[in-house]
Amino acid sequence: MMNHEFYMELALKNAQAMKGQTDPNPLVGAVIVNENRVVGIGAHLKAGEPHAEIHAIRMAGEQAKGGTIYVTLEPCSHHGRTGPCAEAIVKAGIKHVVIATLDPNPVVSGNGVKILEDAGIEVITGVCEAESRKMNEVFNKFIVEKKPFITLKSGITLDGKIATHASSSKWITSEDARHDVHLLRSENMGILVGVNTVIHDDPELTSRIPNGRHPIRIILDSSLKVPLESKVITDKKAETWIFTSENYDKDKLKTLEDLGIPVFVTTGSKTVDLNQVVEILGEKLVSSVLIEGGGTVNASFLENKLIDKVVLYIAPKLVGGKNAPTFLEGTGIEMMSDAIELSDVTVTPIGKDFKFVGYPSY
Repeated sequence: MMNHEFYMELALKNAQAMKGQTDPNPLVGAVIVNENRVVGIGAHLKAGEPHAEIHAIRMAGEQAKGGTIYVTLEPCSHHGRTGPCAEAIVKAGIKHVVIATLDPNPVVSGNGVKILEDAGIEVITGVCEAESRKMNEVFNKFIVEKKPFITLKSGITLDGKIATHASSSKWITSEDARHDVHLLRSENMGILVGVNTVIHDDPELTSRIPNGRHPIRIILDSSLKVPLESKVITDKKAETWIFTSENYDKDKLKTLEDLGIPVFVTTGSKTVDLNQVVEILGEKLVSSVLIEGGGTVNASFLENKLIDKVVLYIAPKLVGGKNAPTFLEGTGIEMMSDAIELSDVTVTPIGKDFKFVGYPSY
């Protein structure tokens, strides 16, 4: 008897290894088994390139015939930049298909399964489904809503501070935690901060991961006061996009555009319209954004119910001070009964610190 979970977990591991390089496409892995032997393995490597099933079929060759393919996502049924994988599976002579989860897009969900079943292929779905959905949480939102999956990240002390009252913030967390942050940056298409972070810290907002990618640097700047000598403007290590309000400096806008910096004017009269920012990013096919802002930016996204995931690196340190900034500021709620609860919470040690992950329930 085939151990479906064993082979699907192998497919999931292959898919997960490509995290950060398939956007806006999903992570997909495939494994072909014939007579209890793995004869083909594949993963989707990059948008526009062959899908995982095609790589696995090519590796298996004639040994695919009569075999079983394990796929972490329903094989596609449409003609895009590549042909339909469901048809390729039929052509390869595969007799059994095991799928972790159906396509989350309701327009096409189930179509791939139909092609396979119409060809007389046995199809099993739902094997390791929860793991597959979690792995593709970014794609699952983007393909349906056409909006980026937004993660709020912050490094904080045990009492929630991101700096002392004298603005000292280096370093709150350990080197291990900071390395993990750079992995997180590399996995996201965009990284977002407010202009005050640029003014006070002059960050690069890049990923220090060998062969990792730098996210697009997204700056919220309601009046265009970003310093022209700041690294995000001058270093050319990554793209920088600026979102502003109708209160922008017209001369500064022309200067920035002359420097090759795209500036998007939102309809906010005094502040940047965050919902419009999210819509524009979706239109530009930015499927994931990591927010590394200060307390005001973080709170504004949370108040607008735009945060999908919270990642906190918590250092076992106490700072104190009523004027020391916290990672969530703004007005806040009035009643504890209105507090935003986080679900599906995990807490894992990382160096001297702890990594907290949770999903807001609005």
